[in-house]
Amino acid sequence: MSHTQERTPRAVQWAVGALVAGLAMLTAHNWLHVAWPPVLPSSWWDWLYNALEIGAIALCGARALARRRDRAAWIAVTVGMAFFAAGDMYYGLAWGDANVVPVPSLSDALYLSFYPAVYIGIGLLLRSRVGRLPAGLWLDGMIGGLAVAALGATLVFGPVLSNTHGAVLTVATNLAYPLADLLLLGILVGIMALTGFSVRGQWPVIAIGFIVFAVADSIYLVQSANGTYVSNGLLDVGWPAALSIIAFGAWRRPASKARVRLDGWGIFLLPSAAAVACVALEFYDHYHRLSMVAHLLASACLLLVIARLGISFAENVRMLRASRHEAVTDALTGLGNRRALEPALHERLHSDSVRRFVVAFYDLDGFKNYNDTFGHQAGDMLLARLGKRVVAALPEADVFRLGGDEFCVLVDEAVGGEEAVRTAASALQEHGSTFHVGCSFGMVRVPEEATDAETAMVLADARMYEQKNGRRPDAASESQEVLVRALVERNRELGQHNDDVAKLVVAVSRELGLDQAEIVAARRAAELHDVGKLAIPDAILSKPGALDEQEWEFMRQHTIVGERIVASATSLSDVAPIVRSSHERWDGGGYPDGVLGEAIPLGARIIAVCDAYDAMTTMRPYRKAMSEADAMAELRRCAGHQFDPSVVAAFERVIGARRADVPERLAA
Repeated sequence: MSHTQERTPRAVQWAVGALVAGLAMLTAHNWLHVAWPPVLPSSWWDWLYNALEIGAIALCGARALARRRDRAAWIAVTVGMAFFAAGDMYYGLAWGDANVVPVPSLSDALYLSFYPAVYIGIGLLLRSRVGRLPAGLWLDGMIGGLAVAALGATLVFGPVLSNTHGAVLTVATNLAYPLADLLLLGILVGIMALTGFSVRGQWPVIAIGFIVFAVADSIYLVQSANGTYVSNGLLDVGWPAALSIIAFGAWRRPASKARVRLDGWGIFLLPSAAAVACVALEFYDHYHRLSMVAHLLASACLLLVIARLGISFAENVRMLRASRHEAVTDALTGLGNRRALEPALHERLHSDSVRRFVVAFYDLDGFKNYNDTFGHQAGDMLLARLGKRVVAALPEADVFRLGGDEFCVLVDEAVGGEEAVRTAASALQEHGSTFHVGCSFGMVRVPEEATDAETAMVLADARMYEQKNGRRPDAASESQEVLVRALVERNRELGQHNDDVAKLVVAVSRELGLDQAEIVAARRAAELHDVGKLAIPDAILSKPGALDEQEWEFMRQHTIVGERIVASATSLSDVAPIVRSSHERWDGGGYPDGVLGEAIPLGARIIAVCDAYDAMTTMRPYRKAMSEADAMAELRRCAGHQFDPSVVAAFERVIGARRADVPERLAA
């Protein structure tokens, strides 16, 4: 059974309850001087003290035996607790009534054996909790531990040291206790820092138990040094309470392994707090001399804080460098992306001596069919392979993946020029028994044909699609050509209108960032969105005046008829829904289905804007053509009602670019 499914046995629950009840009785006796039941002899409270420690040891040992997870850690902790309890019992039996206790004695050896055993157990628990950690987080743990140890040394070590005298072994034994307690506190604070001060799972309970132990022991050492310790007081409850808390924590469900995070302001919180505390101690040292141990601990902590800040700075620099690299790198192929292309072009064009070079754009042919046949994962692997082939074929060129199935190559004329472009085209092909992936490309010579990056990219892209359009059409193109030809034969003006709309649709689709497949589908739908008018009588279609209601009802059927006609060609199945929705409105007032908003296919929303603009700026038998400015104003007025506002905004940018004489991208 996994640890997430473990249940605390009923016997353990009863044992914890018994420990709590015993601690409550001992606290009432030692703190409030309530002896209940009153018939018990005074020695009974000493036995209760020992029984609580033995019960906690038994409960912790049972955890080590019952569950395999962290067994070694809990065996070590159980052994340490057993040493401490044995020291207590030996002390009570051998020196309980003595006025002078020899130091060191067997009880000291047993007490001090507690620490190395629990250090080992805590270390094993830490390894299970957090696994491997970066150096920065280890430093956080050491900084936290040293800061706490320095504060503890100021409060505890000084009084103990000032009252310690005698033989060397006696002095060493007396000083070993505060050193061991300070180390225990430092380890606990450091581990809490390493685990992000999480309050989930068993670790916070275990940490509280050890902290209670270290604090109780430290208070005892100070009181003993000052001669203020009184036996059988509230302080004496601290040790059995600490062991009981640790035993209870042993049976709690472990939390999942801690996630290491090296970002955010949290990484500066602990080092900053530790630095402030240690600087305050050093300042205090000028007025009230600290012990050498406290001074050394505070100084070591400050040195580690400086080292931690250096590591944090280096980590931030690495993350910033990695972030910049990821921003201009295509994650799939490892090539530069579109963000990297423009700076590369500008760098070449604005260098001190502009070398002649070639810009070539590539678009894969047959890649969509490959994706549909073998799946997107296989398509991604194909793109990665093709990218590596181009780099291997042209090691001196700059190769980019612009997104989707589009690539770009920048290559110096001295390296090969047009020949290198054709070499890259050959590398961007792959054939199999059931598939063929080729590519179309367009190239521009710089600076002969273009003197700025934007013009070079637009020309290369346009020439690429010129080549793509000049190739033998596939099944979808052939079906589309047949339908367009039938529409033109029926009404030549309608055919020209659809062609003009299609060019606008392609430009707007590119502006909106559609991928190549979506652009092709939108363009085809634009050329075929009026194909249903083949079923409309000429008397209605060419009527010079306004249509009556019956004629309008007839006219509104043309998108449904168009969908049926287009859908009859299997290769145009993705185009048919766009044709059907090409006369829907953003506010739901369109036809034939009255859908609204984003429920309308994006291609249909683009067609609606482009169709309206072309209709408004074209002479009709029943009205004059509007100016481009008036037509644009009308589109803006109807945005949010008849038209998608985002499509209108993109359309306006396209028209603005045309007015600025930016070369128009050709349709795919």
